[in-house]
Amino acid sequence: MDKKTLIHKLFTPFRGFALSAILLTVCQAPFDLSFLAWVAWVPFMLATRPEVSVKRLLTTAYFVGLAYWVGNLYWLQIVTLPGYITFSLSQALYWPILAYCVRFIRQKQWPVFFAAPIIFVGAEAWQGVLYTGFHWYYLGHSQYENLRMIQICDIFGVLGLSTLIAFGNGLFVDLILLRKPRRPGLIGRLTSLRFYELIGFHALLFSTLIYGHCRLTETPQYQTDGPKLGSVQPNVPSHVKEEIENGRMILNELIANSKVCAEAGAVLTAWPETMVLAPINAEYRAVCRDGTDALIFHKFISEHCKQSESVVLAGASAADIGIENNQLVIANQYNSALLYHADGSVDPKRYDKIHLVPFGEYIPFKESCPPLFKMIMWLSPYDYDYNLTPGDNYSPFTLPVADQTWRFGVLICYEDTDPTVTRKIVLDENGKKECDWLVNISNDGWYVFFKDGKVRPTVELAQRTAISVFRCVENRIAIIRSVNTGISCLIEPTGAIRDGYEAGNLPEKAMDRQGVAGWFVDTVPIDSRVTIFSRFGRWLDVVMGAGLVILWAIAIVDSRKKKQKAEGTKNEKKSD
Repeated sequence: MDKKTLIHKLFTPFRGFALSAILLTVCQAPFDLSFLAWVAWVPFMLATRPEVSVKRLLTTAYFVGLAYWVGNLYWLQIVTLPGYITFSLSQALYWPILAYCVRFIRQKQWPVFFAAPIIFVGAEAWQGVLYTGFHWYYLGHSQYENLRMIQICDIFGVLGLSTLIAFGNGLFVDLILLRKPRRPGLIGRLTSLRFYELIGFHALLFSTLIYGHCRLTETPQYQTDGPKLGSVQPNVPSHVKEEIENGRMILNELIANSKVCAEAGAVLTAWPETMVLAPINAEYRAVCRDGTDALIFHKFISEHCKQSESVVLAGASAADIGIENNQLVIANQYNSALLYHADGSVDPKRYDKIHLVPFGEYIPFKESCPPLFKMIMWLSPYDYDYNLTPGDNYSPFTLPVADQTWRFGVLICYEDTDPTVTRKIVLDENGKKECDWLVNISNDGWYVFFKDGKVRPTVELAQRTAISVFRCVENRIAIIRSVNTGISCLIEPTGAIRDGYEAGNLPEKAMDRQGVAGWFVDTVPIDSRVTIFSRFGRWLDVVMGAGLVILWAIAIVDSRKKKQKAEGTKNEKKSD
């Protein structure tokens, strides 16, 4: 049996696509099999042969892709079943496009080495745009622990690392499909395109590692110690948090842990997203009656800050008040972060979440496709329109400490997966670094199971922590995370997830802080470097995304021309 026949038997469309789906899943799992990312798309490309019918390839690709997303997004169904189904169905559409483009490349016998980044990273670029952006399961994310490798993200963003890995996948395919050189012996091998691909890939790989080494080595020159920050991590599953009678119990726990953080020297303590179970912005409190939760919660937080002489960043909702039919009504609702100063006052600035999560914080299609919107609302467990209003202010908070004034930005929930929102918070319009650090407050209690009185974490917690790493490297800024159910930790500007802390009771190893409650205090590092990515943003995403569209269009045009030519030949034979 020759090599070609063996490959055909081993990598049928279903087997090849399924094996790639497994490899892509495993390389992103919270255990160290990240090296599999370098070959994850190889079975997919080997199975996408020109002689297989287009219909069979595209159908198989879609259903295997659907199985991949259904399996990997299982944690989404805890929050929204209609969103889980709709999102999985739409995400699976990428796979037939990928298969169609790979088939075209192999049909033309063009080097897969050069095409793989355009195809697979181009799909990641589009994934980061559609549905307001879903920055998840990128090839580059698998390498978050490889500090030398990920430093190039301060130039290219995470897609730069995905591109390098895609080059590796393409090289493996070209080497497997290697044909005999036209010229025999050493000369033939040296003049082979595959030889230059091999040299080029290793040059890119070594350049990446050398660059990473240099950036890590120079870090102490640009890094200084900032203030001590505290992070509180409750361990409350969403169904418990949503019960309004638990609001005071949760708040008491937050305040108790914040007192310990203040005693350990924290000048600022962060609470997770929406853990204060009432709107507490001044406009809303102004129309509340005495004894309502909004006023009581505000009073508790304010008194705590006065007594402990500390600052609290509280995750809560906010609401605008309007008048309708001569009655006060809530006009807009926000997912917000409010800063309570040491004198008990609330900072006039408020950060409202900008990047809302589809299906979780707003329902798409309300204006563009009302029938689909109504169907999703019908399937939703809620009987009301829970759409939030996005914020639009990227400016940071200021924090005076002794004779120093610090500035920090806030990322709420999934905003730490969004490169654009992060860089706009870090850098001002003049290209000056506006933040000393970032605080990510999140409520991942939505993405855990609750069984036998215990919180059972899902892979979402570890994966999103890994994604946060790239925001730090892209902008050379530290992120302190305060996350309900975990993972609360400090991530350094180099992307290193810091284990341990100066004071605290959470597990020492950061990735073990899942499904537990506690707190920690640590000194935040301040990095003065301004990166190319911070200045110019996702320019590589644009290049790769446009490249995929162009390649797909060329493949479609080529297919139509062949079809027209075949029909013309057929008609000529009939006329003869």
